[in-house]
Amino acid sequence: MEKRDFLKYLGLGTAMMACAPAMSRAVVLPASNEEKKKIKPISGSWFEFQHSSESEGGIWNKPLAKFTADQWRRKVFEIKEVGMDYLVLMSVALKGKPFYPSAIAPQIPMGCDDPLEAVLSAADECGIKFFVSNDFWGDLDAYTMMIDKDVQKKRFRSMEEVAAKYAHHESFYGWYFPNEAQLQPYFIDECVAYVNECAAFARRLTPACVNLIAPYFIKEARFDDTFVRQLEKLNIDIIAYQDGIGATHTELAKSAQYYETLYKAHAKASRARLWADMELFYFRDGIIAADLLPASFENRILKQMENISPYVDKILCYQYIGQMNKPGTDIVAGHPDSLRLYEEYTRWYRKNFKSAK
Repeated sequence: MEKRDFLKYLGLGTAMMACAPAMSRAVVLPASNEEKKKIKPISGSWFEFQHSSESEGGIWNKPLAKFTADQWRRKVFEIKEVGMDYLVLMSVALKGKPFYPSAIAPQIPMGCDDPLEAVLSAADECGIKFFVSNDFWGDLDAYTMMIDKDVQKKRFRSMEEVAAKYAHHESFYGWYFPNEAQLQPYFIDECVAYVNECAAFARRLTPACVNLIAPYFIKEARFDDTFVRQLEKLNIDIIAYQDGIGATHTELAKSAQYYETLYKAHAKASRARLWADMELFYFRDGIIAADLLPASFENRILKQMENISPYVDKILCYQYIGQMNKPGTDIVAGHPDSLRLYEEYTRWYRKNFKSAK
């Protein structure tokens, strides 16, 4: 599902993932009991220039649309300050129009002539690694974008443009394929061509790339031969499963058991690395597709981290943009509670990880 246009995608019964020969195996080693007790910090975040749904992200879309190159730079540095080393760009386009200067279609007007250049240059400076999106070049229907041949042509043409313009950046770590997969309980057949073709094309353009996907509906996950065989064939380096807590797909009390199931399957397959995509938000007044607001760190997010940590290599979050903001700056984009979440998380991080500055 397009992260996170929930109203459109909560009812989607078909979604995406893929199977193909993987480039390399990432052996998953069992965690020791001591390691299982440790709560991992948030290692990175999804990142947006504009959220696809105004009803969900309108609070932060308006200020982001006015950000200058310097403000984007300082926002990337702000994220690095709290120990995050990875950013996953949600989209390079929105409804067929790019955020960067392109020959494919007119650029979306922003306060910065080239926000993609601005954030990658900043990431070069501060040591963040970016997974760069290769979509949204069609209407915001993930399944249609996955199978539509016209969208595919634009997607691959865009990847060629993006690689030519930006792959020289040290921070250009790899690609993110954002038409996300729903476990039901397995990856559907239509996803095979989508991810395989994206991965093959990405490796032709950027041979050293590390590629990532972020499936959802982890409550459907099964540790069985069918799922393990899919993972063995999956041509992807990292799978960061959405925990579904903010989207209300998953009960907080049950998330650990779902990640344990995924852990067992990945350990047996010895293929893609297992990461998490942890949701920081809740819906205003409990209404799906209303404003996404920052959850409480102590009352919810810390428990999410505790549940996830024993089973994954790294925890990424959806997302710093809009849900966390450093107080006292001119680059606040989001609800005032985002300042509170920043301070709550930063206190915990600095207390538990001595390398924090």
